[in-house]
Amino acid sequence: MVRPANPLAGVKRLTIKIGSSLLVDAASGQLRHDWLKSLCADIAALKQEGCDVIVVSSGAVALGRAILNLTSAKKPLTLDQAQAAASVGQIALSQAWRDALAEHGVITGQILVTPNITEERRQFLNARATLSTLLALGAVPIINENDTVATAEIRYGDNDRLSARMAAMANADMLLLFSDVDGLYTAPPGSSADATHIPLVETISPEIEAMAGGAASHLSRGGMATKIDAARIATGSGTAMIIAKGAAFHPIRAVTKGARHTYFPARQSGAAARKRWILGTLDISGQIHIDAGAARALKSGKSLLPIGVTAISGHFNRGDTLGIFGPDNVELARGLASMSGEEAQLAKGHKSGEIADLLGPSSRTELVHADNLVLLASDAAKPVMSE
Repeated sequence: MVRPANPLAGVKRLTIKIGSSLLVDAASGQLRHDWLKSLCADIAALKQEGCDVIVVSSGAVALGRAILNLTSAKKPLTLDQAQAAASVGQIALSQAWRDALAEHGVITGQILVTPNITEERRQFLNARATLSTLLALGAVPIINENDTVATAEIRYGDNDRLSARMAAMANADMLLLFSDVDGLYTAPPGSSADATHIPLVETISPEIEAMAGGAASHLSRGGMATKIDAARIATGSGTAMIIAKGAAFHPIRAVTKGARHTYFPARQSGAAARKRWILGTLDISGQIHIDAGAARALKSGKSLLPIGVTAISGHFNRGDTLGIFGPDNVELARGLASMSGEEAQLAKGHKSGEIADLLGPSSRTELVHADNLVLLASDAAKPVMSE
């Protein structure tokens, strides 16, 4: 394939990953305010064009390290020191993003995550609902790993892979990884005169993996190797990815104007990837029987509402997988429950406007959201993958 001239053209949902070395000056440990302002101007311009933007931002540990005067030794912090620095730096980082985007009338929301958010189904659904709501309200979610409570054994360890997980969670069209290099090279460009830039990576082969190096500075936890891991996660989930140099002002604008980068096309659509995940990795915990009207609604792309449910069996919690059966008792679809089995029994047969009175004002009105539902073929054996 040919790499697109403007890889962000037509992108409706973009996840951007910002590394510590871009946000924080390595010598002083201070935030690069003017650079951040230029980046936020780019983000505001994208939003004006109708693009949802999600930011995965490093920098909390680096900022907290300077505030706590832990900068004298140019070596990695201990886990305890890193957690303390993250606790202090996260406040400064959040304020910086809020202030820079507020200049353009853009609201920010903070989401601190730990690995279980994307690994456990109920946590996944909760986080994705928060993301979707923030985006629908026009806000820019600012996401970071919750370093203050993570342990050495249970953590992402870098924001490259985290950004890929969050891009997949949000069904983003594109993941833009800003780095201190302008893409993938055949060898580390700083140490090899024969290093050649690779503009397009269609397949992540063992040869591509062998080209990746380690972290570039004491501020970073990732390197090119984690970016290749991120590309594998993102492209397999239906999200294209770019590695681009971000140090100059207005880095997003630079990418749209043709700045050198490495482009990883998505291997399949996000919708197809999600449907295969629902069908292929989860066991059915309950069965939902629906009437003809609800069956027609599902076939037209709508969510499953309790009013169309005629019978429920099995014990399930929110996030568990359900088999959905039509009035002919043939399995019509599978999806992830937005309610527990007990809540579904109470809501069964009721209109959406009555759900709040039955389950409380913060309850969801759909039993299975359309985003978490996949139709089956007529023989109940093959998924319908049409978009």
